[in-house]
Amino acid sequence: MPGILIIAHAPLASALKAVAAHAYPDCARNVEALDVLPNVSVEEVDAQARLLLQRVLSPEALVFTDVFGATPCNVAQRLAEGAQVRVIAGVNVPMLWRCLCYAHESLDAMAARAVNGATQGVMQVAISRPQNQTLKPGANDQDHRHHQQ
Repeated sequence: MPGILIIAHAPLASALKAVAAHAYPDCARNVEALDVLPNVSVEEVDAQARLLLQRVLSPEALVFTDVFGATPCNVAQRLAEGAQVRVIAGVNVPMLWRCLCYAHESLDAMAARAVNGATQGVMQVAISRPQNQTLKPGANDQDHRHHQQ
């Protein structure tokens, strides 16, 4: 089972780890999170990420980041050099849950499921129409004061 490391701008990584533990408490022990603070150097983030990666590497890991091109993603890409690591940017809850649900699969299969979960989990949701309910007389004592014309 590949481990999962989330590297994101604070507090997103730890919040996603908490969501993982909430929905999949047994699988969430294979998830680590690194919140990247604005005043921390890239070298410090890299060192922290490498320590966390060693905790989840079994011998493979999937690393999620929030934004491509930002510090978390750049550090994650460094982690993937020469290791059994896949990096996916744009982390969201559906992608994380999909991976935890299919945690027994191979690293490549989990990476594919993550991307599918992310894209399938993003959708425009229609606003429901208001219900056409009539008020009963006397149901709202204040109604007579709020008539608009």
